[in-house]
Parts: sequence; structure tokens; C-alpha cells
Amino acid sequence: MKEFGSREYQKVAYISFYNNKRMADVFEMDYDIQRILMAFNIETGVTITPGDTLIILDEIQNAPKVLESLKYFCEDANEYHVMAAGSLLGVALHENVSYPVGKVDVLNLHPMSYRECLYAMEEEGLARTLESKDYNLIHLFSDKYIMWLKNYYYIGGMPEVVNYFSQTRDYKGVRDIQNSIVLQDKGDFGKHIGAKELPRINMVWESIPMQLAKENKKFFFRQIKKGARSSEFEVAIQWLQDSGLIYKVNKAHVPLSAYKDFSSYKLFMVDIGLLGALSGLDVYSILEGNEIFVEFKGALSEQFVLQQILSETDYIPYYFGTEKATFEQDFII
Repeated sequence: MKEFGSREYQKVAYISFYNNKRMADVFEMDYDIQRILMAFNIETGVTITPGDTLIILDEIQNAPKVLESLKYFCEDANEYHVMAAGSLLGVALHENVSYPVGKVDVLNLHPMSYRECLYAMEEEGLARTLESKDYNLIHLFSDKYIMWLKNYYYIGGMPEVVNYFSQTRDYKGVRDIQNSIVLQDKGDFGKHIGAKELPRINMVWESIPMQLAKENKKFFFRQIKKGARSSEFEVAIQWLQDSGLIYKVNKAHVPLSAYKDFSSYKLFMVDIGLLGALSGLDVYSILEGNEIFVEFKGALSEQFVLQQILSETDYIPYYFGTEKATFEQDFII
């Protein structure tokens, strides 16, 4: 957002609501936009003027009334350009927050796709050839595509990780950043969820690599905890889904949306690199393809395909499987 603002606007006024009670309290009084803009001026030191200033409101899940205020920015001060973001916004929306329907344009951001990572690694020729769908030319350079695919399996698409690897080619540093992201995500659990649900969220989160490694990847609760029932973990799974940390792929028959099976589903991580970090899969296993990778590559491949569908298309993927698990189609769209 800051990069976009620096390129497209003369000035950027950036406000983060993470541990910023003072600015959150500004919205508790009323939605007087001129008073709010004055507070922004004081907080950022930037004189906000219509048209040439981008106002960035970050981590707005920590100040729910900021989301409601966007309605009044749109209706009463449409000349000001406002961009808002929140990593746990999906969770916040379930906490009695009034969503400004029809007043905001929504962008759902995903980790970078394989194609986008090729651009980031300055492999523009490979990326453009993929886009051209010239399969003869793609085949000629298959060794390069496979080499970068293996790297993508390890690096994943988290922007900080991709940026770091593009500059350093340091695999150990990549895993350090991924582990840090996983720890930060886990640290966020306790900030936003009650003590009753926290252990269940942790159990679901930590079980995903094990669940994906199974031949039949339908989510089984008894593999989390002996005797567990789905009703015990529904809130935990919904919370992780709302927070954007996992994806849920439901079983379905044709037509898909009409025959979605809410009780049968598979869970995936938000990013293939984070899946590898949570699984403890080392770089040599992936790049050199040892026995550990051969056992786990089905899980990584499904995660990869799902990630590309979500980041590169508008499709909602489902899966199909028979009751006795004798046949399964990993994704149908």
C-alpha cells in the first residue's frame, strides 16, 4: 500500500491501528470526517489534501469503527482517497461490525502465484511464455520451469519471503522468515479468541500437514483428538478460515454450489511455503527429491494447484470423492 501510494500520489498519510488506542479512540466519538481528518494530520504530520494524498488505514481489525467510518468518507467526503486493510478483517466482521455495503471496493489478496514469483526472480521471459500458452516453447525450457517450481514449493508466495530470496538466494533465511510468520500467526490466536477455543484452534492448525499427507485427504477429527466430533471444532475451523490462514474445499456433486457437502471438506494452508515450514520439510528434500519428499509431494502438489486456482482465477474449487474413498477428484470447478 505504501509503495502504491509513493508511486501514484504526491503524499501518503499512513495510520496503523495496531497498539494505537489514541487513534482508535478518535472514532469512538462520532463520524465527523473533518474532525477525523484533523486527527490524521496531527498523527502523521502530513497535510491531507483531496486528490493528491492517499490515506492508508492499516490493521483496522483492531479498531472496528474504522470500517464503519468508510461509509461516511464515501458519502460526506468522497474527494478524499482512502485505502484500508486488516489481516484479520474476516474475523472482525463477525464481531457485530457494521459493514459499509456498496461504499467500498474490496480486494482479496493472496500469496504470490508461481507466475508472479517468476517475475520477482527476474525471469520475465519464462513468465511471459507461460502467459502466452506457447506449449512448445514452454516444453523446450521445461528444465528451468521445473527448477523454479521446486524452488516455489519451498519458498512459497509470501511477499516478504519472495523478496528476500530474490535478493539473497538464501534458503536458510527463507525458512527463518517463514517460521517467524508461522509464530506470529499463532501468537495472534490468543489476541482474538477466547481461552475455550484457543486449544482447538492450535490443534486444527498443527494437524493440517498431517491431514494433507494422508491418501484420503478429507479432514478427520479423530486424527486431531481421540473421540473428537466435528461440532467441537466448527468454531475453530471457521475462525482460521475467516482470518485467511486456511482454505476450506468442500466436497460437491454437479451442479457444484447446489450440491455442496458442508460436512465433508479438506483444509489447506494459505501458502505452500508456510505448509513446508509447519511440516519441517527441509530444502534438500524438495530440491533433490528424496524419499521424504516423494511421500509428501502429493500434499504439496494439491496445495500448489489450489493456490494457483485461487490467486490466478475467479473459480471456487470443490472436490469429489466416493463414500468409500475408492475414487477422488482433487479439484473440480
